[in-house]
Amino acid sequence: MEVLENKVEAFIRHKQLLSKDGKYIVALSGGADSVCLLLVLHHLGYEIEAVHCNFKLRGSESDRDEIFCETLCANKNIPFHRIHFDTQSYAQLHHISIEMAARQLRYQYFEQLRRDIHADGICVAHHRDDSVETILLNLTRGTGIDGLVGISPSNGFLYRPLLCVSRSEITDYLHFFQQDYVTDSTNLCDDFQRNKIRLRVLPLLEEINPSVRNNIQKAGRYLQDVKNILDEKLQIDREACVIRDDEKGLILSIPRISSELLLWELLKGYGFNSVQVSQIYAGLPQTTGKMWVSADYELLVDRDRLIVEAKHQEPFRPVRMPEEGNYAISSNRTFHCHVILKSPDFIVDRKPEVACLDADRVRFPLLLRRAEPADRFVPYGMRGSKLVSNYLTDHKMNRFEKRSQLVMTDASGRIIWLVDRRVDDRFKVTSDTRRILLIH
Repeated sequence: MEVLENKVEAFIRHKQLLSKDGKYIVALSGGADSVCLLLVLHHLGYEIEAVHCNFKLRGSESDRDEIFCETLCANKNIPFHRIHFDTQSYAQLHHISIEMAARQLRYQYFEQLRRDIHADGICVAHHRDDSVETILLNLTRGTGIDGLVGISPSNGFLYRPLLCVSRSEITDYLHFFQQDYVTDSTNLCDDFQRNKIRLRVLPLLEEINPSVRNNIQKAGRYLQDVKNILDEKLQIDREACVIRDDEKGLILSIPRISSELLLWELLKGYGFNSVQVSQIYAGLPQTTGKMWVSADYELLVDRDRLIVEAKHQEPFRPVRMPEEGNYAISSNRTFHCHVILKSPDFIVDRKPEVACLDADRVRFPLLLRRAEPADRFVPYGMRGSKLVSNYLTDHKMNRFEKRSQLVMTDASGRIIWLVDRRVDDRFKVTSDTRRILLIH
């Protein structure tokens, strides 16, 4: 069957997937697709080694597949690797589905083996029909353009040389060489969504048009070209609307968010789903103060900005300061408290990260804690008290900043300093002050 081998060779060359000077791992399940991949690459002269994963999910059938793969590789003189997984336990431990557990275990081991044997890549046996099924599956679930282009020929060190051929071409190839393969019994039932598309939906579509698989694949290729053009435009728009993107989080300029698609591209990496993105986009910019939550991040609409921050893993623990000294409250933040005598030439430091207070009006121990809703203080320069929350609102602090705001109180429980913002007027340095408490 030189036709299929030539087709695959041309595809590899066109997509620049493999090199005859490289060494590649072939993921071998024993099914028709992976057996075909193994034979084709072997016949084309690539240096390959096979790997088989036994997930221990189908009893004796799983062991049968492993023995078949080992025997096939021995007959072809192809190096063979195997690994056994307790997939059920892994899925329970990580609270994920069996399918997801098998996927994670498989690809983690593939990458480990690739590094161990210094292979240049991992070849898996996805073919044209797999790509067509993926497009239909994504379409039924709801997807952006990424989900409509089908399976990519490569992804990092992962290569898919059979994407240019159909399942029927694969079985014809194996029949020509009289090559046996094993059949996973779970692929013959339609309990799973993908199998329903494979066994029920696609046959119905073929009754309408026998060329439906080719047409869907062709549409995916066209959409890939469209996506390449769109990605260039989105990159330009992304740079225009991103105010900050670092380890602290993401800040976007709302007026520069030109489309829901752009917002999706910006937020999907933070775990927000398409429904949430649609709701966020539909409410801009009127939903100031509203928040959305993903598994690991929170998003806040704040006036003309969108702010994304990681969820706080632990609540802030109040820090008691019984006397002068240095107090480390995190790996990168320390409070220094010390008392000095007031000299005639002393000038009060007005920087927000420094508090200059009348030491004789402040009573130890001090307490550093989060601001609470009922907290009041007398902002420096004012006579009456004000709610801390109202003060922060007046100074355009957002909800993230408000909930992380620290205050320092003395033994009386009164706030002496709104940390990094303003001292309390009742404890300010005056002409009568003799000793000064410096906190920075």
